[in-house]
Parts: sequence; structure tokens; C-alpha cells
Amino acid sequence: MSPEWNWATGEGVSGIDDPAEVDAAFERGEWPLGSAVIGLAFNCSLEEASPRIIRAMGLTDPHQRGFAFTAAGAAARLNNGLTPELYVALRAEGRGGFAEDAIRDTLTFVPFGELPAWFKWQGVRTAVTDKLDAWRLRAKYAAEDAWNAVQGRREK
Repeated sequence: MSPEWNWATGEGVSGIDDPAEVDAAFERGEWPLGSAVIGLAFNCSLEEASPRIIRAMGLTDPHQRGFAFTAAGAAARLNNGLTPELYVALRAEGRGGFAEDAIRDTLTFVPFGELPAWFKWQGVRTAVTDKLDAWRLRAKYAAEDAWNAVQGRREK
């Protein structure tokens, strides 16, 4: 079904904050459902928003699908945790795609001890790779500074 969205007036389903209305919009194939579930993440309980966020993660429109993962990240921020189903959905999507930011938000805002095992591993992996990147960049900039200092002396 073609999207029915009026950008000038903002009319559409993105302002819906009632889970039943979002369910009805899914059934009618309305648009933009991905951004509608962001509203649910902010205005509903995690238990109410979670199944709708997961459903929006399966949308075919890549932009709306991305918004569903943004909603998952917002839910992790607001609730300091996710439902088991959301953890499974994020893990299934994996790193490097739509779920990258939502996974990083989850690692940032959910206490380490409350994370499922895969997320704990991702937290350790992220910390190590971030530290290695920092060391690599520090060495690179030090080498560039040294090179520029040597080049500066030769030019004089």
C-alpha cells in the first residue's frame, strides 16, 4: 500500500501514542509506522510498546525500519532495560546494520549485570575495540606530529 503522509501538515500515524491505534494502523497498512513506535517508546510502558516495536522492525521500508530500531534504543534509555523479545530481535539483526545504534544504546543504558550473555559479550568487545581505536589514533597523531616537526625543521 502506498504511504499516505502529508509532510506539510504532519498528518499520519507518527503522532499516535495509543498501542491499539498503532495496531489498527498496522492492519490498515498506514505509514509511517516506524516513527509511530518511537512515540510508543516514549509514551507507553515497555511491555505495551515492545511487540509493536518488534513488528515495525519487520517493515519493508528501510527508513521506517530504522525508526523501529531507534525506538528500541529509546526504550533501552528510558527503561534501563528491554523485554526479552526486544533483546532477541536486536541480537537477530546484529551489529553493523539497523540495530547498531540500538545495541550501543542498550550497552550504555542497561546495567551490565542485567544484560543477556550475548549483550555482555558485545559490551566487552565494544570496550576493547574502542580502546584499541583510541590507542591507534593516538599513535597515528603522534607520528603525524613528529613527521610535521621533522619536516618543519628541514624547510627552514
